[in-house]
Amino acid sequence: MDRIPILQMGKFLLVTIQVDLHDRLALTLQDDLTAKIEKTNAKGVLIDISSLEIVDSFIGRMIANTSSMARILDAKTVVVGMQPAVAITLVELGLTLTGVQTALNVERGMHLLRTSLADKEADDVCDQV
Repeated sequence: MDRIPILQMGKFLLVTIQVDLHDRLALTLQDDLTAKIEKTNAKGVLIDISSLEIVDSFIGRMIANTSSMARILDAKTVVVGMQPAVAITLVELGLTLTGVQTALNVERGMHLLRTSLADKEADDVCDQV
């Protein structure tokens, strides 16, 4: 697989990683995702990693970097479906996913994104008044 599909759902992008994420594919995903955020003016990104059983330090940094890039492009990132073994590995590697919100599943992740967008729109209205 050369690319991971990025689906648009309204103002959000959904990425479901269903294959082992090797370094080159991870970098391609990062490039594709930032380009898609810019093209669609997406306000949120949901990354489903429930199929990943193993995450190394490179993939962990890639997730954190992607979230930082999305934030610069005015999009919030939520990672969902992290398996306990993956969470343990990230902690043991000393990696923190700064700026990345997490949720147990896609439904809860979408709720976080919707709530965040509603709060941001309310703040924007207040700023205009």
